[in-house]
Amino acid sequence: MRTFLAFLGVLILVPTMALAQQPANSAPPAVTPDPEVARYQRAEVGTPALSHSQKVDLLRRRIKHVFILYQENRSFDHYFGTFPGADGLYSQPASETPGFEQPLLDMDGSTITIHPFRIGPAEYAADTADVDHSHAAIVRKMHVVDGVPHMDRYALTEESNFLKPGSNPSLKAKQHGELAMAHVDGDTIPFLWRYANRFVLCDHIFQLMVGPSTPGNLSIIGAQTGVTQWMLHPEDAYTGDGDEGPGVPVLNDPDPFWGSKLDPTPAAQKPPYNPREKNTDDIEFNLTYATLPLTLAGRRLGEITKADRDPDDDLEDVADDVDAITSSGKATIPWAWYEEGYDREPTDPNDGPTDAAGLHASYITHHNGPQYFGYIANNPQMSRSLHGLQDLFDALDHHTLPSHGVFYVKGGYRNIMGLLPADPDPAAQKRFLGDDDHPGYSDAQISEALVAQTVNKIARSPYWKDSAIIITWDDSEGDYDHVPPILRDFGPDGSPISDGARVPMLILSPYAKVHAVMHEIGDHASVVKFIDTLFDLIPLADLPDESLAEMIGELNGIPNAGPYDDEMPDVTDLLAAFDEARLSGAAPALPGAYAEIPDDLIHTLPQKNGIGWHWVGVVPTDYQLGIPNEIPADFDPRP
Repeated sequence: MRTFLAFLGVLILVPTMALAQQPANSAPPAVTPDPEVARYQRAEVGTPALSHSQKVDLLRRRIKHVFILYQENRSFDHYFGTFPGADGLYSQPASETPGFEQPLLDMDGSTITIHPFRIGPAEYAADTADVDHSHAAIVRKMHVVDGVPHMDRYALTEESNFLKPGSNPSLKAKQHGELAMAHVDGDTIPFLWRYANRFVLCDHIFQLMVGPSTPGNLSIIGAQTGVTQWMLHPEDAYTGDGDEGPGVPVLNDPDPFWGSKLDPTPAAQKPPYNPREKNTDDIEFNLTYATLPLTLAGRRLGEITKADRDPDDDLEDVADDVDAITSSGKATIPWAWYEEGYDREPTDPNDGPTDAAGLHASYITHHNGPQYFGYIANNPQMSRSLHGLQDLFDALDHHTLPSHGVFYVKGGYRNIMGLLPADPDPAAQKRFLGDDDHPGYSDAQISEALVAQTVNKIARSPYWKDSAIIITWDDSEGDYDHVPPILRDFGPDGSPISDGARVPMLILSPYAKVHAVMHEIGDHASVVKFIDTLFDLIPLADLPDESLAEMIGELNGIPNAGPYDDEMPDVTDLLAAFDEARLSGAAPALPGAYAEIPDDLIHTLPQKNGIGWHWVGVVPTDYQLGIPNEIPADFDPRP
């Protein structure tokens, strides 16, 4: 039996574990637990429980800097489905695990079954092809029947993208179906597993919108992607299944209006675009619903909005919000969005933005959430909060960040550290240079190296002592995850738009619990809710324009037509990840060195130096149980 000590929704792992998936074939490998974890882990039994308000008060005294390291496209099971103590692939018998056995067509047209399997260094699992994570595809993969996601059509849906009418599946089609069922462990991503082992792993955080990257990058600042704009402007609703063209709520990956060829702003004042994206016809409307940059501005918001170049259009749907925020008298909280390639990076050549190999080559325009909003991108005072990635590194190195604030961190098509994939295949060496963790162009180990580099810089700076670091992902990539999400909302076409499958989340802080798995349910709105709570902001859901839109939604039979950062059941505020004794001073705060990963390991990549879960000090559950790893004989991580 699994044995846990439970406290405030967080489960503290006890070393002995035996799960009821199938009998072990051999004893688990011997692993020496991380001594630093044992040094800082505290027994939770008998700890006096604080009220929520008491904990909030302590948190506000302790935490001043929030860093959101926002990666791309990984399901929880793909990365942490075998992490001990998490709700994972082998936590229940296969027959009780939704989607564990799934249908797949063989190349002769017969139907076979496939179940999850592990890939690792031998398969160069850091470099995998991209799978379909469009809205319609994820809905099909979740296989919703009578309002219940069965989570059992990942392989077949992925394979179907490559089927030719009247023909049996090709090898490529079958391999894509197989890829959707693959998962990795600490042998592929040991840095992330080390953070999970030393700090807090959240195993019930879902992507807020059922769709690809852009909706996630909007949700992380708005706790929605435009449901309120849809209520106020029905003509702006997406058409079809939401996978093409502009429209709200945003479910696909259109490029932002601001900086595009449709943007009338003089060229010298436009936001940047990756050169190969400038001529796209898939351009989103100006987004006008409320987001954190408005509430973070506090009592200065009215003054700041005077700098907007087109206030009539940009502020139309937040005019009453602006008045309410300004009159609240709340202090201004600095914020910034640091995204690789937004401005000149050290990896850029000096010959200008001639093509995708020039300036902004690493910039992924549709990942910059704030750039979609005219009241940010079209306001010089607001847009000064948008930066390149090196700007963050310089600020951390030279200690020039403000005394408090909220800071988002994004990678891109290339990596600022100049790392190359470990896979010697020339195609992989050329293609997988990205560091935002998006399959298809980013290397998972280069991506976790970016996270580790950032965490190290924070840990070695004056900001560590009052920081909270949230590492999470914008969508689940369309890879299999077994936990059915709560279906909260439906779009103009009647399809489920929220929530989607689980994504990983890690919480690091001097005041975090140690070696803990948090099971509280939440989604991307939980990050917004945490920031609301920490900085005493008016929740976006409680602003007047959003409240009006929610009322319109209720009248039209849409019960959740608004941001999810307040009055929404099962959206955690993440406070359970923090240790009450550390917050109160009864136990020492965790030192920055506890969060650090040696620089030499970061810059050589685990595939090359051989570190894995043995180095982390935890044994994946499939190894503990002796579960055979059945990789399909014809599998290819890059079909």
